[in-house]
Amino acid sequence: MQALVLDLREADKTHLALVGGKGLSLGELSGMDGVRVPDGFIVTTEAYRQAVGRNETVRKLLERLSKLNVDDREQIGAVSGSIRQAILAIEMPSDAADAVADHLSRHGENQAYAVRSSATAEDLPHASFAGQQDSYLNISGLSGILEHVRRCWASLFTDRAVIYRMRNGFDHRRVQIAVVVQKMVFPDASGVMFTADPVTSNRKVVSIDAVYGLGEALVSGMVSADGYKVRDGEIVEKRIEVKTSAVHGGTEGGTETKPVDPGLQHAQVLTDEQILRLARIGRRIEAGFGRPQDIEWCLVRDEFFIVQSRSVTTLFPIPDSGDQENRVYVSVGHQQMMTDPIRPLGLSFYLMTTRAPMRTAGGRLFVDVTAMFASPEGRERLLLNMGQHDPLMKDALMTVIERGFVPSPPDRNPGQGGPGPQSAAPQPPIEPDPAVVDELIRRSQASIEACRQAIRTKTGTELFDFIRDDIRALQETLFNPQCLAVINAAMNASLWINEKMAEWLGERNAADTLAQSVPGNVTSEMGLKLLEVADVIRPYPEIVEYLQHAGDDGFPEELEQFEGGKEAREAIEAFLANYGMRCVGEIDITRTRWSEKPAALIPMILSNIRNHEPNAGRRKFEQGLKEAQDKERELLRRLAALPDGERKAAETRRKIDVLRKLSGFREYPKYAMVTRYFIYKQALLREAGQLLRDGVIGETEDIYYLTFDELREAVRTKVLDRRIVSERKEAYRNYEKMTPPRVITSEGEIITGKYRRDDLPADAIAGLPVSSGIAEGRARVILNIEEADLEEGDILVTAFTDPSWTPVFVTIKGLVTEVGGLMTHGAVIAREYGLPAVVGVVDATRRIKDGDRIRVNGTEGYVEIL
Repeated sequence: MQALVLDLREADKTHLALVGGKGLSLGELSGMDGVRVPDGFIVTTEAYRQAVGRNETVRKLLERLSKLNVDDREQIGAVSGSIRQAILAIEMPSDAADAVADHLSRHGENQAYAVRSSATAEDLPHASFAGQQDSYLNISGLSGILEHVRRCWASLFTDRAVIYRMRNGFDHRRVQIAVVVQKMVFPDASGVMFTADPVTSNRKVVSIDAVYGLGEALVSGMVSADGYKVRDGEIVEKRIEVKTSAVHGGTEGGTETKPVDPGLQHAQVLTDEQILRLARIGRRIEAGFGRPQDIEWCLVRDEFFIVQSRSVTTLFPIPDSGDQENRVYVSVGHQQMMTDPIRPLGLSFYLMTTRAPMRTAGGRLFVDVTAMFASPEGRERLLLNMGQHDPLMKDALMTVIERGFVPSPPDRNPGQGGPGPQSAAPQPPIEPDPAVVDELIRRSQASIEACRQAIRTKTGTELFDFIRDDIRALQETLFNPQCLAVINAAMNASLWINEKMAEWLGERNAADTLAQSVPGNVTSEMGLKLLEVADVIRPYPEIVEYLQHAGDDGFPEELEQFEGGKEAREAIEAFLANYGMRCVGEIDITRTRWSEKPAALIPMILSNIRNHEPNAGRRKFEQGLKEAQDKERELLRRLAALPDGERKAAETRRKIDVLRKLSGFREYPKYAMVTRYFIYKQALLREAGQLLRDGVIGETEDIYYLTFDELREAVRTKVLDRRIVSERKEAYRNYEKMTPPRVITSEGEIITGKYRRDDLPADAIAGLPVSSGIAEGRARVILNIEEADLEEGDILVTAFTDPSWTPVFVTIKGLVTEVGGLMTHGAVIAREYGLPAVVGVVDATRRIKDGDRIRVNGTEGYVEIL
């Protein structure tokens, strides 16, 4: 039989299921050199199982609780309360009570103890349940200890703990609880210590908070704590607070609050020597656990005791460069408008595709821009790119430069490779000849078709070798100097127009209107094409009714049972033939494409039917074209009236010609990339089917959690350690909860940029203006496009928009996103559709509530909540 009680020093990694996360942590701390832990013992989960797990009343209540979801708050409260009452009424099994009595006699029956819960799901590397269960201080006597052990058991079912488990996917019936019973220490001071700065995430900084007496005053927020920061053995920051009260152990048990001696209220809680000694203990503990720690400590007569240590689960991982040099990384996701994590196979494909110096961390991609700091030219180019793309990134990089974090020795060459797959050295200007664009697209489409035909005959390792070789053809589109020259010419024309029209005419962002309804933009055309699909379906009420309830199964095949169904299905399948490779987060090859789940289009089709009249797509394009032509005529007329107006008008006309004839190509390279990715994916899924039949993988999507080379090896050998897949699935779920930084250093510090503007209205929320105009309307805060219930005139507020969001742009009145830049996809399409847009609005989806009436100023770059 499993032990009912274990001494703290007996607990090791083999006992996790018996002692829980906190018990295991304290057991490991007890064995570390130079770390003092108060003595004690653990009432194990076996005692809990014998007392609670076999109780029929509790078992039935747990069955009821397992059927509830997180929104059933009232029922959760009622059932959880009943479980707590049932547990408190349970009598401790005699064997367990005897074992507690035995250990109590060894450690001192007359001692005071702290009684703390230790759940089997808490304080683990990927899930910290800190504070979810209760702790009790200054408890003495066997009956008091046993009573508070039951209270800890019951605290497993507080409303807060139950809801937390629901949100994190833990089964209430499987989570067990142990209870740690430790000798009380009555400290002169106590607090918490983080071995990585909890604000900046810098792994080189130890952050310490300290109060007089017990740490409960700090945890409860009753008092303000002193704050100290230590880096490389030196105190680099101190914050001394006024401390008027402290919590101490009560003479009759429990705790009591007492005033702090007036002479100590303004004093430093810890001496400098104690601060540095405590920081060294923290580093020792961090080394023992192998990851940054959140540590609770006590100071008793100049001796430190550690009463708890848990892994810090909220830190974003550091990209690994393989060396100890200072490095700076910028987020690819913020540039590609997809900040969600990417599965390992998706990361592999992007890394094979790009030519930039990439690193991965937290399931995201980062560019190592360190080399670009090596010369004034490199820095200037990097800051120029970032300034045009994302001012918050630029400001963060300026902070890095000001600190001198990355030196720039004069004998080094500027780094090659910019922050994204389309960055490059300046290209020579080209004439605005649409034939150039047509030829580039023709060659790319021919190459894609050749790939589609050739890949059909490839299987096994030959398929992987073919894909690796074919990616070079994809790179020809992405990095072809002519392609880059076309894109740069259009961008430069836009910048020139905005600069000169502001200088000559006082007209801001004139290029935004001139860029409406440009020809050849494969992404904006997609939104208009889906309006045409709605036109085909609109005349048939039965089909509209069917779509309101249709699911993934049988769509679009089931359409043919209705009048007009054949035409509707053909329209949808024609749309998918051109755009079915797209989806949300499409740079990740593992994401489900529209062709794989056509029903994802249904909400957008229904929105188009509800919000638009027939031929809306054609009218929108013609309206945008007319506004662009009218703006061109107006500008040229005003310029002609200026001194030297004829030259200015002629030069402006040429730039407008470049803008309108070439800017549509901006969206094509990514379209070509995701088209090829989908061809590769379909071939790899055929191989996955064979692996599934051979019993190598448990489900088809397991291949998404392997790198390209690992998958090739599994196909070659028919052997795979499935633990790799399960570990990476767990890691991916953890990454989903993380918010990736725009800029992070090799020390793990997250550098946050700011908008340095003082021209905003009071209470305005700053962002980057990317499409001119002002719009007022209802904010629709939407994080998942498949849940987008939009009405005409709404303003879309979301984290990011990639090309898959384009079909909803035909309905909305304005756009607000948390990430994005002047030339990211959402900005380009917003300008073509004439939508006021502000991007880079930090925490927009939390600061703006769904249904708020807001004003979006896409000319000045801010949002107001009205």
